[in-house]
Amino acid sequence: MKNNIGFIGCGNMAKAMIGGLVKGELFRPENIHCYDPEDAARAQVAEEYGVTIQDSNIAVAAQADYLVLAVKPFLYGKVLAEIAGSIKPSVIIVSIAVGVGFDDIKEFLGSDVKVIRTQPSTPAFVGESDSTLCPDGHMTPEDIQDVITIFESFGKAEIISEKLMDVVPGIASSAPAYTMLLIEAMADGGVLHGFPRDQAYRLSAQAVYGAAKLVLESGEHPGKLKDQICTPGGTTIEAVRVLEAKGFRDAIISAVDACARKSLAMSKKKA
Repeated sequence: MKNNIGFIGCGNMAKAMIGGLVKGELFRPENIHCYDPEDAARAQVAEEYGVTIQDSNIAVAAQADYLVLAVKPFLYGKVLAEIAGSIKPSVIIVSIAVGVGFDDIKEFLGSDVKVIRTQPSTPAFVGESDSTLCPDGHMTPEDIQDVITIFESFGKAEIISEKLMDVVPGIASSAPAYTMLLIEAMADGGVLHGFPRDQAYRLSAQAVYGAAKLVLESGEHPGKLKDQICTPGGTTIEAVRVLEAKGFRDAIISAVDACARKSLAMSKKKA
């Protein structure tokens, strides 16, 4: 593992990753180099994590062995043009943007630059990101393992094919937002029946967390685990009946599909 990692952009996703890296002690805070054009964003990551704040994107690029491009997709061209002459020859470019492909980056940095497309998620803040990774053909097995180690310091990481990268937001990186809606709605139902709001949120969030952990650790099909809870004539099957009648499953599938289609459209628009 090389020493220095850089972040161009200090928004929510970058902060989640930086927080995970610092907590996981994979990099020393002084070896995490950051820049953001917003004074408040720079000040926040410096105060919270003790990282090194540089005075420009170029300064970050010059220091980084692993360079995370944590800016909006429409800013990639501007940032890449700015740093093109400043990156280390051995740098690994880590892209976290939806719709930005290998060719979009290599157009500015050269065809031989090492690039890995990634999609982390904000649960990195608590060490539970569900990151997906897709390396290009110039990365060695050691390079790939280094990046896996980086992402596993704040959650789980899986290698996937490039054709699936633009579908990832639908079932992974955007999915925490759907889950927040579910937790909020469950808590609202509890409040309707007299639960204090803070207690309703805690109970609902723990139910979702516990169910997810049960799926991951048991290895059982989610449908089988659901059936184990639905006793004949009981309360759970009544709730499941209402959810199905209201189109719960179709709504989730449609949301995932809409998210994936938007991601694919963004990728095609850039092409």
